[in-house]
Amino acid sequence: MAVLLDDIVKSVEHLLKLISKNSKEQSYVDPTLDPVLLVPGIAGSILNAVDNKTGKKERVWVRILAADHEFRDKLWSRFDPATGRSVTLDTDTHIEVPQDRYGLYAIDMLDPDMVIGSDCVYYFHDMIVEFLKWGYQEGTTLFGFGYDFRQSNRYQGTLERLASKLEAVYTASGGRKITIISHSMGGLLVKCFMSLHTDIFEKYVKNWIAIAAPFRGAPGYITSTLLNGASFVEGWEQNFFISKWSMHQLLIECPSIYELMACLDFKWEHIPRLEIWRQKCDGDGNSRIMLESYPPAESIPIFMEALSVNKVTYDGADISLPFNTEILKWANATRKLMSCAEVPGQIKFYNIYGTNYKTPHSVCYGSQDAPVSELQQLPTLVGNYIYVDGDGTVPVESSKADGLRAEARVGVPGDHRGILCDRHVFRILKHWLKADHDPFYNPLNDYVILPTAFDIETIRTKGLEVTSLKEEWEIVGEDQDQDHGEDMVERKPLVGSISVSRVGGDKYLQEEAHATVIVEPQNEGKKRVELNAVSISASA
Repeated sequence: MAVLLDDIVKSVEHLLKLISKNSKEQSYVDPTLDPVLLVPGIAGSILNAVDNKTGKKERVWVRILAADHEFRDKLWSRFDPATGRSVTLDTDTHIEVPQDRYGLYAIDMLDPDMVIGSDCVYYFHDMIVEFLKWGYQEGTTLFGFGYDFRQSNRYQGTLERLASKLEAVYTASGGRKITIISHSMGGLLVKCFMSLHTDIFEKYVKNWIAIAAPFRGAPGYITSTLLNGASFVEGWEQNFFISKWSMHQLLIECPSIYELMACLDFKWEHIPRLEIWRQKCDGDGNSRIMLESYPPAESIPIFMEALSVNKVTYDGADISLPFNTEILKWANATRKLMSCAEVPGQIKFYNIYGTNYKTPHSVCYGSQDAPVSELQQLPTLVGNYIYVDGDGTVPVESSKADGLRAEARVGVPGDHRGILCDRHVFRILKHWLKADHDPFYNPLNDYVILPTAFDIETIRTKGLEVTSLKEEWEIVGEDQDQDHGEDMVERKPLVGSISVSRVGGDKYLQEEAHATVIVEPQNEGKKRVELNAVSISASA
């Protein structure tokens, strides 16, 4: 029965590939567009296990039927410090990324049967569909680069494949330079490539747009991952997915995860910490409870002790999987390499980062009422996060700190994966890619809006809440004011105001809101808009 179900799953997957391909047929192609290469983040590429003897391919990430078993059997690996490569425990297979649809299939919809139905498995799908509407064409101006995300971001095998991909895209597009759009850890991969292969990067790349990149790490998320594993979906969908424990045993041997730890030499405004409520006894047998707090460098011995007895059973043998200090050395060298990276002079770099989401930064285990007695308990506990602003995974402070010469850095309210489907992001990309001349795009009713400032503050006192907001944008569109000369000097800003009030409710609630909108005259294709607003809520 299991074999039959597996055949059905594969048949459905093949059908979905055909449907997906047919749905992307387009009537409009813009031959003037420069090529785009999409690069995903960790776990953002479909992976196949290939039998070394027969050549038979089996999908192991992401799959639904027997997902956890095949994941452990085909993807669990050990790090080889001599080569910097994570080597699969199954010596009879090797891992490949499918190259269908010029690399786009592997990073489009990761869910083979559309059972889970969330952003984490749809990945670049919405962006690909949007680009096709703008006139991009698969295989001519739109490409994807999937990779084995278990490996280091400076693993030579991956970098060689990326170099070959850039050359192939350049050739397929008729010798046009490329815009790379990376998401999440894909930004670290591109940054490593730019550092180690500057000549190739300069030869083929025109622009690099990084989205939600953890340039200085994702401290809270990675601390929790190293100690407890990671879940890529929540709720009932976990029944069809990889278990958190199985994922933990994979990631503990992945250099890419260690490369996402908090940068030690970065001057954090808010230092990420590992905190533990500990119960200790002194020499006289007296017990006391205290909160211990460790910055990134001092957290390493805690990881080592907590994971000192971690092991898995594979093919009948017990394999020890402690915190890997060899991987840590490798990852520290990777971060040092990236800290020295520079964007070549003729290439433009842009940074889009996510905001307005509670993002794990520090992690606390135990509590004053339930302290931790032994560090080896940590992998069995659930940590409590201390949050900062970000995209839910990467803090704003990390994502903004690219350390590069940037043409623009734009914060967009959005979560880590969902930002790839955000209409605001699409508008920004369309502007930067100079795809605005698409005949299906009308700037009169679909402006490109570039946020330049955002500030919000709330003050609460007993029975009263006052919130003030200031936000500024630049609207890019056609200049509707064609007057020139002296009239241009005399044009004044347009000022409007809005007031709203409401009284009522079971507890007599009174609310008022006042806003002022200032629209500056159009200048060089841009119109500046400023919003100042305040709301007051009072309850009896």
